[in-house]
Amino acid sequence: MPIDLTYSSEVTALVDRTRDFVRATVLPIEDRHHGDIAAAGGDGVRKDLQQAAKEAGVFAPHAPLEYGGLGLGMSDRAPVFEEAGYSLFGPAALNIAAPDEGNLHLLAHVASPEQRHEFLAPLAAGDVRSAFAMTEPAPGAGSDPAALTTRAERHGGGWRINGRKWFITGADGAAFMIVMARTSGQPGQRGGATMFLVPAGTAGLRVGRHIGTLDKSMLGGHCEVDFEDVDVPDSAVLGEVDRGFEYAQVRLGPARMTHVMRWLGAARRAHDVAVEHVARREGFGGRIGDLGMVQKMVADNEIDIAATRALLVRACWELDAGEAAGDSTSIAKTFAAEAIFRIVDRSVQMCGGLGVSEDLPLARLSREVRPFRIYDGPSEVHRWAIAKRRIGAAKRALRESAR
Repeated sequence: MPIDLTYSSEVTALVDRTRDFVRATVLPIEDRHHGDIAAAGGDGVRKDLQQAAKEAGVFAPHAPLEYGGLGLGMSDRAPVFEEAGYSLFGPAALNIAAPDEGNLHLLAHVASPEQRHEFLAPLAAGDVRSAFAMTEPAPGAGSDPAALTTRAERHGGGWRINGRKWFITGADGAAFMIVMARTSGQPGQRGGATMFLVPAGTAGLRVGRHIGTLDKSMLGGHCEVDFEDVDVPDSAVLGEVDRGFEYAQVRLGPARMTHVMRWLGAARRAHDVAVEHVARREGFGGRIGDLGMVQKMVADNEIDIAATRALLVRACWELDAGEAAGDSTSIAKTFAAEAIFRIVDRSVQMCGGLGVSEDLPLARLSREVRPFRIYDGPSEVHRWAIAKRRIGAAKRALRESAR
């Protein structure tokens, strides 16, 4: 039987509304402030845009229906998130920006009813922001989460957390953090992590400096965060003790794919800007879009966009089917992160001097998409994981055939 790649009329209508909303309401604000969310007004502009998104009927497409969202699965999110990502501020406007989107997904799957009421409900409504605190300075957890050094120990009737995190996106202004801490074992061991829900203002929790990075469109910066004798009750444990790494997989695979969706929208904008430029710019006796070298770049962009979508569709199909989708999400994330950068880079090249200026959005888009080859796992780590799984399967097959 043929595979149906069409979307329902409801999803198609939502895509259209999102496209209209982002281009009419969100893009002008992004362009006015050159993609810098802090310069645009930070949480103030977020709240204004989210109110506008609610009025347009495009707010929180991913959130569960019972929490005021539209309840879309992974496959149906793809075209909606892509249209939102056409503007760097679009994800914040729809309440689908990282890390809130991934945290909402995690809470919907793991949180207790009480935790859903206290943390998920206000997050889904856009009343608060959140952060996910896992990454640590060396020798702590980074690309290798097993190196986790932040520790939580039994204390009184609850837990006491000590450790240091950094590159914690959205930490400044977050109402709460989901904190990964080791509750058993030693750094380097695969198990023994637990997730804790830690409200802002908890004694001993301190958000430090913003680490300067290329990207400027994410609210709350990428911060250093210290935990010094942070006491939390048993009710702060998200899920079960020592199952934090397991729960992280609930979040990471889908979050990687929603990153792909959003950044693909940004890459499409870059491509659209470049194609419009070469179609009208004259040089060398004609329109530069008629030159073979330029046409090759346009075609290569089209190929990268189509290939990224195809890999994304496959990975989302597996996730919606309840599969772990480890290979498909790693493949899609790695290819997309590199393809999206290629698309934006070619678009800059096609626009020449304008491409590196602030007269067009391409320079800022280039800065924004470059970190994606590192965020949510560097390309090299995903390649290592893909190869390790494939070679491991081959070794097992050889052992079985030798019996």
